[in-house]
Amino acid sequence: LSSCCGGAIAAITVIAPTKIAATKSYPPMTPAPARTPSLDRTALSIDDPMSLWLVVDKLRPLNPVSWVPKDLTQVDVPSNYGAYMRAPAALQLKRMFDDYTTLNPGRSLKVLSSYRSYETQKSVWDGNYTLTALPGHSEHQTGMAVDIGAGTNKCGIQICFADQPEGQWLAANAHKYGFVLRYPLGKENITGYQFEPWHFRYVGAVLAWYMLNTKTQTLEEVFNLPAAPKYANQK
Repeated sequence: LSSCCGGAIAAITVIAPTKIAATKSYPPMTPAPARTPSLDRTALSIDDPMSLWLVVDKLRPLNPVSWVPKDLTQVDVPSNYGAYMRAPAALQLKRMFDDYTTLNPGRSLKVLSSYRSYETQKSVWDGNYTLTALPGHSEHQTGMAVDIGAGTNKCGIQICFADQPEGQWLAANAHKYGFVLRYPLGKENITGYQFEPWHFRYVGAVLAWYMLNTKTQTLEEVFNLPAAPKYANQK
């Protein structure tokens, strides 16, 4: 929708993806920084589609709007329609899913939606401005956003996911893997989307830890960008 779909998703066209298979051999995780971190906001671009800090919202479409990531990777994790993300995000998503299963025997996470092309976003756009992004404005098109649910399928793409064990674990731990909850509760007037406890965006460890430690909840606030509650031409 901004995030997801609510129903069946059109087939995903992916250009020759590599595949992240089941593995326990990962590079070391980035250690937690000091409690009062600073952030060099010029370190990475917020405009370049290949940048981990790219900001896409209702006032900041992808450029070009039909952009396709060149490093899409298929991730070997439970999913509804296949899990595809850009390579840096794919590795950490796999690690996060493996760790959750190891730490919570008998429970599992599932990818409900990941990469969606410009054309696919056209097919899932349902006219709901607070839940579904217009083509060219969706974080899913960046290859760095993922909708995650419980292996039990309980509360999939529903606000009640926040109260499920899986949703609570993700909210407390996703930053360790470089993911942030992109559309938090109470920030609808900034993001333009309803609270989506299932929608996580990969930004890398540095920015994820910074946002946690400074209690900064949105990318718009981190980079001092205008709030984006509506599209430029939306009434």
